[in-house]
Amino acid sequence: MRAIFQYIESVARSQKPVFITGETGVGKELIAKSVHDSSGLSGEYVAVNVAGLDDTMFSDTLFGHKKAAFTGADRERQGLIVRAAEGTLLLDEIGDLSKSSQVKLLRLLEEKIYYPLGSDVPEKSNARIVACSNVDIQEEIKEGNFRNDLYYRLCAHHIQIPPLRERLQDIPILLDHFLEDASTEMGKKKLPLSPELVTLLSNYHFPGNIRELQAMVHDAVAQHKSGRLSLDSFKGFIKERKSVITHDLAPQGDSVLSVREIFGHFPTLKEMEDFLISEAMRGSDDNQGSAASLLGITRQALNQRLKKKNKNS
Repeated sequence: MRAIFQYIESVARSQKPVFITGETGVGKELIAKSVHDSSGLSGEYVAVNVAGLDDTMFSDTLFGHKKAAFTGADRERQGLIVRAAEGTLLLDEIGDLSKSSQVKLLRLLEEKIYYPLGSDVPEKSNARIVACSNVDIQEEIKEGNFRNDLYYRLCAHHIQIPPLRERLQDIPILLDHFLEDASTEMGKKKLPLSPELVTLLSNYHFPGNIRELQAMVHDAVAQHKSGRLSLDSFKGFIKERKSVITHDLAPQGDSVLSVREIFGHFPTLKEMEDFLISEAMRGSDDNQGSAASLLGITRQALNQRLKKKNKNS
């Protein structure tokens, strides 16, 4: 994350687009705001989620319309691109943009011009474009859903934000920040962090990333009544999420196999343990913290089992 913020400082004053990618909840919008705040631009920071906007709504929202452009257009309307003049326009969930809207965005990026609905006269824009996506754009390009030329225009500067499970060392800092926010919002005294809470959360995979951690902290602060932040709220949340993930990893319907079919014989406890560890590591992309959470053990215990397993293999 330090490297990401150093990169932001390097590219912030560039007028080229910035493309921010990462899983849901990793903080893409916060990074986009950091790009704007570091840019020195005098204009506003304007954000819009383009997912679900058809071509007409996209054009009207971004570029505005002229009077009588369509039924009910009884007055002229300026789009968000005007509000973002000399500032930053964030287009969130850009991977869901329709093909026709992609063409209009490409023209805006290439020529810095756009057409309000109902107008044949192009207008100029000097807004800096930042786009965010939580989908695999390369896969969308392969499937013909996203224009290759638009992707390369957006990717003048690219920021890939890693998921929280890959930067568990950030948890104490984020916890402290969210505790302060939640305590201030609810008019409560900020509670100190406990090592037990940090250990508990460091063994969780966080499918919802930072947004999930924030929700957990706010819920726990709202519930607490004593002078110490209870772990029960966090444990309950994690237990519920683990049951969902375990269900998602399990084979469904006719694909369910008995242990005899998997091993070719009835397995020993040692064989089952090795199998479960391998499956947990596979399902967690080899992240030991996430795998330990699935197995219901600490990361240290999993690490010991992996060392023993590798030594015996």
